Amino acid sequence: MGTSSRKIQVVALYLPQYHPIPENDAWWEPGFTEWTNVTKAKPLFRGHAQPNLPSELGFYDLRVPEVREQQAMLARTNGVSAFCYYHYWFGDGRRLLARPFDEVVASGQPDFPFMVCWANQTWSGVWHGLDKRVLVEQRYPGRADEAAHFASLLPAFQDDRCLRVNGKPVFMVYAPSELPNSRLFAQHWRTLAEAAGLPGLYLLAEHPDPSWDARGAGFDAFVLKPSFMRRRSWVPWNQPILKIVSKFKDMLGMPSRFDYTSTLPYFLPDKASELAIPCVLPNWDNTPRSGARGVVFDNATPERFGVALDRAIEMCNRRQAEDNFLFIKSWNEWGEGNHLEPSRRYGRGFLDQVRSRFT
Repeated sequence: MGTSSRKIQVVALYLPQYHPIPENDAWWEPGFTEWTNVTKAKPLFRGHAQPNLPSELGFYDLRVPEVREQQAMLARTNGVSAFCYYHYWFGDGRRLLARPFDEVVASGQPDFPFMVCWANQTWSGVWHGLDKRVLVEQRYPGRADEAAHFASLLPAFQDDRCLRVNGKPVFMVYAPSELPNSRLFAQHWRTLAEAAGLPGLYLLAEHPDPSWDARGAGFDAFVLKPSFMRRRSWVPWNQPILKIVSKFKDMLGMPSRFDYTSTLPYFLPDKASELAIPCVLPNWDNTPRSGARGVVFDNATPERFGVALDRAIEMCNRRQAEDNFLFIKSWNEWGEGNHLEPSRRYGRGFLDQVRSRFT
């Protein structure tokens, strides 16, 4: 089992789409939440473990404060240091799925560390088996909008629970390449932070290139995004014969499948920038959302997840950076099959792997 020379902070990404909103009601069906896709999932090949259903937390609603308290208690007692809440700001003040995090900040509960990741991408129907119809466009109206966006998050940055590095609140951008100019954005927000009395910001981004020049793009470090998430550009599918196989799978109505252990060198590489923060997936199966267009990890057991954690710990120990983060994707992405929350199949098995290494 891996060990760490510095205390590693385990940050679990957190999806807030477990409460109805008018937009989802209109796009999909009344009362739609992430559970809608999860409960409708069906096995697409022999041995396909679907539907994948929650156990002790049940089909919760994030408008309920007690649910958020239960999540935090479960995370805290099993070695998770903080939640990283996905945050949706589409420009001109438009936000979606904001209620759970707004209530966390306003209420002061749960008393559990947090940070925010701006999921700055256009929403479309493509991953839900629909056409490429745009549901909400991600826009970048300019500096006034950047200032309004910062002001909306200032109460979170000022909160004592906000995750910090050298006193600086941590903030992450999901898709830095989508920003019109990431360096200018980072400089603007750092200036706004200092004007608000903060010592600055510790800015992260997600990126699939392990040698990415994060500082050149304006960031302090970056979370190494699992490259398979863009399936067609993932290394194994760049091989011509496998591209052909992939097309046949789509024609036959079968998702792409990869062995969990064989993927580890791709999302936890042996060589990476010291600014690259490892990101570990317990599993991946986004067929509840995407059907045959999805990707499935085979043999993603808690024990193999433990092997991945050890590999990530080794990466952390090689880094020489201000932070000492290890990200897990995710706490509760049930529609993509990557979650630490207990399931009917494995119980607390994935959480147990985290607890054994970080408590």
